[in-house]
Amino acid sequence: MADSCSAAGNVRVEANGTWGDENSIAVEILFTIKGSQQQHGLRHGDYQRYRGYCARRLRRLRKSLNFKMGNRHKFVGRKVSPDMLVDPRFLLLALVNAERAWSYAMQLKQEANTEPRKRFHLTSRLRKAVKHALELERLCESERVDARTKLEAQAYSAYMLGMLQFELQDWRPAMESFDRCKTIYERLASAFTEEQAKLYQQRVEEIAPNLRYCAYNIGDQSAIGDLRQMRLDSGAKGGLLAEKLDSLIVQTRAKQAQTMSEVTWRGRTVPVRLDKVRVFLLSLEENEAALAQAHTDDARERLYERLLVECRDVIQVMREELKADQKVRDRDKDAFGRVSNMQYLNSYLTYIKLRTAVERSVSMAEAMRVRLRSVTPEDGKKAPQHQELIRLYDIILQNLTEMQQLNGLEADKEFQQELERKKTAFKAFRCYFLAQSFVTMKKWGEALALYERALKYVGEADGCHGKGENHLEVRQLEELKSAVNGEKYSVKAYAILDTEDLVEPVEKSDVADKALVDRLDTYFEDARLVSKQPNLLPFPPEFQPIPCKPLFFDLALNHVAFPPLDDKLEQKARSGFTGIIKGIFGFRG
Repeated sequence: MADSCSAAGNVRVEANGTWGDENSIAVEILFTIKGSQQQHGLRHGDYQRYRGYCARRLRRLRKSLNFKMGNRHKFVGRKVSPDMLVDPRFLLLALVNAERAWSYAMQLKQEANTEPRKRFHLTSRLRKAVKHALELERLCESERVDARTKLEAQAYSAYMLGMLQFELQDWRPAMESFDRCKTIYERLASAFTEEQAKLYQQRVEEIAPNLRYCAYNIGDQSAIGDLRQMRLDSGAKGGLLAEKLDSLIVQTRAKQAQTMSEVTWRGRTVPVRLDKVRVFLLSLEENEAALAQAHTDDARERLYERLLVECRDVIQVMREELKADQKVRDRDKDAFGRVSNMQYLNSYLTYIKLRTAVERSVSMAEAMRVRLRSVTPEDGKKAPQHQELIRLYDIILQNLTEMQQLNGLEADKEFQQELERKKTAFKAFRCYFLAQSFVTMKKWGEALALYERALKYVGEADGCHGKGENHLEVRQLEELKSAVNGEKYSVKAYAILDTEDLVEPVEKSDVADKALVDRLDTYFEDARLVSKQPNLLPFPPEFQPIPCKPLFFDLALNHVAFPPLDDKLEQKARSGFTGIIKGIFGFRG
């Protein structure tokens, strides 16, 4: 009995319902499959896990209904007939079968990115899913099934049919199937309360990207713009809808990339042979448009992160191509002394990555500066520190330095000068916030020196505006200059006030009678110092005791005669004939 209840899942028998007669069978199809998908793998895109769950649930359903397909030795196929619809679990047999085939097809679709042959198996499993979905729709035509279940079965079969036609690239039939599915779910959503209709509205939102992509392939060129906007709006939600939109946009770029053969950068045109590089270069303009439309910091951050990931992937592909190309490895320069086309294209892709990183850091720094200027921080967000801004400007300067070192651009003076001016401007911002951090630590001398250095950099960077791309605005430099001048004089004032706080008050009576030489470390306004008799030092000076140093004169030393010490000196050994004779007769030298 427990197995029967668990196998039934989200199934209810409706009595005196609005949509059906008394004791009519009602299965909440969309609610059933969505709940199972979220609990068994699809929350993380794991179709293999969901497929295994469907297989196990199908086995439990057959066992609880005693609807076995033969035995362990022989398979005997059986079909559910409308006469068997005394239990709603018979409808679940067809539904779970369709879900199992569909999840297997989606698993194969993920694997088909690296193994194209699996696309044939994918379409066969989708056909199987369509077959079971149509079987479910046929069973729901029985009078025992209520009207709501009939409509859900029709929408489900239309969705499965549309997925099959979408994979087969039958755009017009796929669009008709998805449109039929959307119409049914919108009708169901309008018949229930807002909370009950939420699930139907989510399904309609899932179908919308497929409809727009079909319209694009039929000939509606505005549809791709709608897809990009959908992807931008769904960025915070993510999930399966975002993955589907990414996949559709990539497919669109791949079609457009077939017509792209070369790219021009800084006056040089190079051919583009790799398809992945073509797709990436086509997406640049779209990403810039999306960044212009992003109105929140979080949306811009997501777009920059996604673009940087794409940059890293395409640069990795380019490097592998460079390693595999023997000609490029053996000959890095052409007949004009320039780097090869492949190396130059690699430099261009690296420049795009570094430029994107700089723009991302500038955007983050601007957001932090706004939060620093605000009186009250935003809810749920910690107030930024000056060290965070300094770190961002360090990253910007590092990226600009790497741009200057790109292969093939060393002799481009205009490019190098433009980057040098940008570096000078960003150094000014870095010095400003570094000085701000010293102000918080009350290191007035260091802060004042850094403010002066920031003003110097601002003066050197005055010529950076109006040249190149992503240049600093004149307004920003002027605001920085004005802020530095104000902060500089504030630091001077704080330094004086801080010094006065450290000086202890001095009583007038303690220093009034002292001479100036005795109170040089104490500040005291003494009017007598400017008079005719200033008390500078005591005169005449007082006598002070000093220690005596005795002197010894040894006058008798020069007249003393000391005894001889020759007998105490050691005699050296004598050798030779003369020495022997003297030794015999006892002569001593």
